[in-house]
Amino acid sequence: MAQDETNIVTRHGIPTFPGGELKYGPDFEHLDYVNPDAPKGGEMSEWAFGGFDNWNPYTINGRAGALSSAPLESLLTSVSDEIGSDYGLLAESLEYPEDRSWVIFNLREGIEFSDGTPMTAEDVLFSYEVFREKGLPSFRKVLDDTVETAEVLDPLRIRFDFKEDTEKRDAIQKVGGLPILSKAQYDTGKMDLEEPQSTPWIGTGPYVVDLDRSELGKTVVVTRNPDYWGQDLPINIGRNNFDALRVEYFADYAVALEGLKGGAYMFRNEASSKDWATGYDFPAVEKGWIVKRELPHGVISNGQSFVFNTRHEQLKDPRVREAIGLMFNFEWSNEKLFYGLYERVDSFWENTDLAATGLPSEEELALLEPLRADIPEEVFTEEPYMQPRSDPNSSTDRRNLRKANRLLDAAGWSEFNSSGLRVKDGKTLRVEFLNDSQTFDRIVNPFVENLRSAGIDAQHQRVDNASATERERPPNYDFDIVTAFLPTGYVPGDSLKQYFGSETADTSTFNKMGLKNPAVDALIEHVKAAQNQKDLEVAISALDRVLRALKFRTGQWNKAAYTVAYYDVFEHPEELPPYALGNMDFWWYNAEKAEKLKAAGAF
Repeated sequence: MAQDETNIVTRHGIPTFPGGELKYGPDFEHLDYVNPDAPKGGEMSEWAFGGFDNWNPYTINGRAGALSSAPLESLLTSVSDEIGSDYGLLAESLEYPEDRSWVIFNLREGIEFSDGTPMTAEDVLFSYEVFREKGLPSFRKVLDDTVETAEVLDPLRIRFDFKEDTEKRDAIQKVGGLPILSKAQYDTGKMDLEEPQSTPWIGTGPYVVDLDRSELGKTVVVTRNPDYWGQDLPINIGRNNFDALRVEYFADYAVALEGLKGGAYMFRNEASSKDWATGYDFPAVEKGWIVKRELPHGVISNGQSFVFNTRHEQLKDPRVREAIGLMFNFEWSNEKLFYGLYERVDSFWENTDLAATGLPSEEELALLEPLRADIPEEVFTEEPYMQPRSDPNSSTDRRNLRKANRLLDAAGWSEFNSSGLRVKDGKTLRVEFLNDSQTFDRIVNPFVENLRSAGIDAQHQRVDNASATERERPPNYDFDIVTAFLPTGYVPGDSLKQYFGSETADTSTFNKMGLKNPAVDALIEHVKAAQNQKDLEVAISALDRVLRALKFRTGQWNKAAYTVAYYDVFEHPEELPPYALGNMDFWWYNAEKAEKLKAAGAF
């Protein structure tokens, strides 16, 4: 296959679009949002829900511990104040032609794994090959569709050639983002990317898993590698400031909050609106030992939603799914349960300028019209589908109930049994919410009651974290409705195929709804093919319209600020970057404050 060997670009990073510019030049001293003089030391600790049973985050079997991937680095890395660009980490530079049909990564000298062995291009090649052969099925497909060949040129250089028919805008960043494993560790026979691992991965990163301090299922601790090769790189100045990062697991949200009060961990990114509004009136906050703050951000919504499993017969009809969504009263929930903390999620690109608005533009219609047979007609005639708005004064909105009843009747569920439940062809319209979080009980239960008022046999099934994970994952997909995240991104690429693509819908961990739609597949390719910001915005807007119109999820909520509480021993740059909280990345520990709080009996 002929490859472009002319007009070669050699750079320290790569922007989103060909011909684009990087924010940081080749001689930058440090990232703008860090404190280059931040002291090193101390420990940052958080909590996590549930438990874990192994150290491999790259398998669908079992549940990996938080920070399991912390020891691993990649050739390229992103930054938190720039969208879409990547900079060299393990790679000192990269060479590629203007058409991005291939790339050569030039590795930095002196890179070592945490066991002291050198990292070379052979480890990069091995990592690519093992992820291609044993990675998550949807990710294997991405690599297989992208890379034609990979070749080690010398110990510090590796070349990837990309398939002629693949979209190449993101191809370099795709392979540049692969976690680099130690081939020598894997060759011992103790490691398997497809299986749960009792041994953590050896990596080149600034932290290593501390098995002496970690306890399987309960505690994860990673500690600083004192011999970390990259500590003086400009990309790392002012970062990796803690001597240790720790995560404590709790099976109960209320107990976890008590853990913060008792000093079991010291930083909490609060996810419960009720706790944020009512749970922080304890002495440590009143004395100023614990700081309670709202930190605004510009982060895209994570797509948190009630997701419908369209593989199940009763949820195949979009009218049924829309009717179910109509019975979730967000406005009442926000006022009565969430203390007004949240905003409703409508778009898959919520909290960005990329969300579809108004009727389709001429540019969007040029993409949509050829796909019309697989797109709901409302996409062409109406503004983007919005999640239903409800009466905040009543848990059941009567107007939405009437609309839901009409939709269910039209879908053929117009008959009722003696219990007042809808039936069709002798079967009851039954849906089950699979839920592993006690904090969601107060949200799901009113939703269930509303559905029952519409004649739906709705059930709320509470299970433990391990059971929920097993039931949600392939090949089981043993759920009707589950809370899940459907993230997209500012410059999305193949991740859209993993979450919304047809090809791996029956094997994907991420496409929980089982979405298979040719129009969505085609629009994803348009998003991937966009070569400038304008074309990207048009393609995303068109895709957003179609995803919303398919009604395979009921969007939940979002807030445009981090709600955090932490012991007053941590500090951060005065101005945080727009796209990261970064408490484990570029915050730091104030030892003097810590001594004062300890002397006062704070912990």
